[in-house]
Amino acid sequence: MQSWGLTDPGCVRKQNQDAFRIEQLDKSAVLCIVCDGMGGAKSGNVASSLAAEVFVEEVRRCYTPGMDQEKADQMLVSAVKLANFTVFDQSAQFEEFSGMGTTLVAVLVQGRTATFVNVGDSRGYHISRGGITQVTKDHSLVQLMVDRGELSPERAKSYPGKNFITRAVGTEPTVQMDIFHKELVKGEFLLLCSDGLSNLLDDQEILFEVVHGVYKNNCCKRMLRIARRRGAPDNVTSVLVAI
Repeated sequence: MQSWGLTDPGCVRKQNQDAFRIEQLDKSAVLCIVCDGMGGAKSGNVASSLAAEVFVEEVRRCYTPGMDQEKADQMLVSAVKLANFTVFDQSAQFEEFSGMGTTLVAVLVQGRTATFVNVGDSRGYHISRGGITQVTKDHSLVQLMVDRGELSPERAKSYPGKNFITRAVGTEPTVQMDIFHKELVKGEFLLLCSDGLSNLLDDQEILFEVVHGVYKNNCCKRMLRIARRRGAPDNVTSVLVAI
């Protein structure tokens, strides 16, 4: 199992408010996280980096090799809750951080099992030679409209309110998250990314770069180059795991 990641401010924004972490927990387990901060020039990067740091450290504290799925789920839920409390508390204590928050998508890979957790619209994908599947579900206004049948998936890609999210870490005292499980086969891939990537590359383009690119360690760089060629109006972050 190998993992790579990168983050870039893009072509328009001066500050990078995204954050990512990759942590090898033991020989057969890795934890990856991507956060996309919001809340102004001074606080978006604080929210994302703080959430990622707290989440990873809490998982490291609680993780035990070979833990069962129920305990793994509880651990990830607790880590998200602690990250939410920490960001919200900092927001309440310091005026310059008021209103800050962040998306969060993470995956814990234990052997051949992947457990995803997400809040907001940063995404987790499962990729194989057979195709690409978005495992997580966006917590966004346009996704709600798609679910209600008010908007087609195609129209949703360019809808004006696309970036309005309905859940975030740190904006409220409590947080709701979703958990997803995926069984893995050797040769498959997992991708985490902020919307700065998923807004500019469609699923088939991501699939092509991940599966058909010769050097997997350069995949995140290749996708970033495509995003930058298309203007990259937002920060761009991705993490790739090869099983």
